[in-house]
Amino acid sequence: MINRFVRRGVPALALVPLLLAGPAAVRPDPAAADSAPPARTPVQLLALNDLHGNLLPVEGAAGRITHRGPAIQAGGLAQLATLLDEARAGRPNTLTVGAGDVIGGSPLLSALFHDEPTVDALEELGLGVTSVGNHEFDEGPAELRRMVDGGCHPEDGCAPDAPYQGADFAYLAANVTERGRTTPLLKPYTVKTLPNGQRIGFIGLVTKDAPGAINAAMIRDVEFHDELPAIERYSRELTRQGVRAQVVLLHEGEAVSGQAGAGCDDGSPGAGLGGRIKALAEQAVPAVDLIVSGHSHSSYECTVNDPSGHRRLVTQADSFGRSFTDLRFELNATGDVVRSTVRAEYRPVPVGTAQQPAMAKLIETWRTRSEDVANRVVGYISADIPGRGSTLPETPLGSFITDAQVAAGKAHGADLALMNPGSMRADLVFQDGGAVTYADAYRVQPFEGALWVLPVTGAQLITALQQQFTGVNADSPRFLQLSEELNYSVDMSRTGADRLLADTVRINGQPVDRDATYKVVLNEFLANGGNGFTVFGEITAREGGEVTELEALVDYLQATTTTSTPAAPPAPGRITFVSGRS
Repeated sequence: MINRFVRRGVPALALVPLLLAGPAAVRPDPAAADSAPPARTPVQLLALNDLHGNLLPVEGAAGRITHRGPAIQAGGLAQLATLLDEARAGRPNTLTVGAGDVIGGSPLLSALFHDEPTVDALEELGLGVTSVGNHEFDEGPAELRRMVDGGCHPEDGCAPDAPYQGADFAYLAANVTERGRTTPLLKPYTVKTLPNGQRIGFIGLVTKDAPGAINAAMIRDVEFHDELPAIERYSRELTRQGVRAQVVLLHEGEAVSGQAGAGCDDGSPGAGLGGRIKALAEQAVPAVDLIVSGHSHSSYECTVNDPSGHRRLVTQADSFGRSFTDLRFELNATGDVVRSTVRAEYRPVPVGTAQQPAMAKLIETWRTRSEDVANRVVGYISADIPGRGSTLPETPLGSFITDAQVAAGKAHGADLALMNPGSMRADLVFQDGGAVTYADAYRVQPFEGALWVLPVTGAQLITALQQQFTGVNADSPRFLQLSEELNYSVDMSRTGADRLLADTVRINGQPVDRDATYKVVLNEFLANGGNGFTVFGEITAREGGEVTELEALVDYLQATTTTSTPAAPPAPGRITFVSGRS
């Protein structure tokens, strides 16, 4: 790795021998006692997911945990490292694992160096294995391979100190192949060996629906396959190798973030869990003992029944390093997981936790390297402008950003702008007298995708607004953020496309004309039909592309705000919610 001035904190279990805790059992044959495993071997997995390169705590509402009791501000890898050290103490059979999106959509501190700082930090953290998530593909499969194998970035070259040497933890992608091929893009599984010789197999996958959450231009030569056949295939391979303890790391989460939480099993196993993850957890082959999941960003610990009727645990931690899951179980003498011993504990990471010195030093070194770019003031705000941390479908930051995108598209005659909510990664937080730095702007708009102006008919615009409630968005509506030129009403007591009250759609106060053409600013992801907004992907004509999402936001802040005229949070009302309209 680039950063060699600190010693790696926790090596991979399979590579470094560790001493088993506790006295050896008394056996008739001392020689046999040295080689034979005990009747039960305690194992600990420390699991995280959806870090998204957040080495420092996320500020504002997006950095809070609100669905597990009183709200707390949480996160920070130096704080997480301290708590993982404490959790590992006296437990030598410990592995740290991930369930995808550990990089991608990252703040400037990591993204400026193409997430090499995050890989560096995860090595220091002791990560042993992770699955890929959809965001590992943000820059395409070639860049993902570079993150795994090492080498300097093809355009920006090497970061300071030394060429990037790749990840020393296993990156898994059992259900991702090059188009037309059957061999996985990365390793499908890995096996970790405990000091007593017992083995645990890890199969890593990403949701087959990942293409809907990735810029289509980045994955034209990649295919994402059904999860269950891939799990079965590689579970059988592990079984043939005599690996009886099997864990799936799966980047797929519950349908509604925060719904399951601590009461997941109230009433019946997995009663609080919804979405595809529940069906996958119930249907995966019985040889799989437990599932560590990700993708929906909110923590849960749930029990389901596998196809043989046996108890199986499925868990997820909160995103951005705000919590981790402490899983514990025992292996019997034959190497099987004793299902009755499997336990999971939710462990939040309060920002006030003492920082582990080695991790704090590593992060500070990368922060120093980025500070000249990061600390440049680009604008001013008068109060918090919530985005990712907002609970409203129409977020203040979403309105602010889409207004900025209309301004950026005026050279091409833009009429309005729409943005997928996932493009907002944080909030604009009022601090330092309201100053907004380049790092602050980057934190909320990190993808740097091009902005395009598409000719969209009124009929296509209505279809797009209906797609907020249909297809992949049917179970969990996805509200597009919208600029001030557009407004409409919805009735959530209805279902599907009927939730949009089409006759209420207005552009600049006038009813939308289904036959007219409007110039709509979209980021590249949305213009390519991402998040189920397929109608945009059908439009081949487009203008622009010379300005990115981030540039549009920075330009708008610089052009419209000063210390004496800071930006205020936009007023709500672009979307009106009604009920029971006949």
